Amino acid sequence: MQITDQAGYGYRDTSFQAAGGEAGITQLVRDFYQIMDAQAPKISQMHPADRDVTIDKLAKFLCGWLGGPRLFSEHYGPISIPQAHAHLSIGIAERDAWLACMQQAIAQQPYAADFADYLLAQLRIPAERVYQVSQ
Repeated sequence: MQITDQAGYGYRDTSFQAAGGEAGITQLVRDFYQIMDAQAPKISQMHPADRDVTIDKLAKFLCGWLGGPRLFSEHYGPISIPQAHAHLSIGIAERDAWLACMQQAIAQQPYAADFADYLLAQLRIPAERVYQVSQ
């Protein structure tokens, strides 16, 4: 077994750091909502018009989800992503539109290519869970 001094993504806070910490994740989320507003009106309309709290919630959630500080639970309490979206009608088209917007937002970040691929692959998991709960 070969041991390296560089941990892979998904280990401790490696993903959080690769995403640029809280500032980098917040920028990703801001870019995501700008793209979504412009290109995916159906899913954009599922969110409140005032995006400040929405952006804050997703950024804080992603910080913890990527191995950083658990800011969402500190500010908003516990969350189940599928249950939080259960009241919405999310089909394949909505799931795929969300992922496409996130893919574009990821591409705008200064992420390493392997991290960008990893992040999008990981985000497919909750997107699929949200879709399944809506069915």
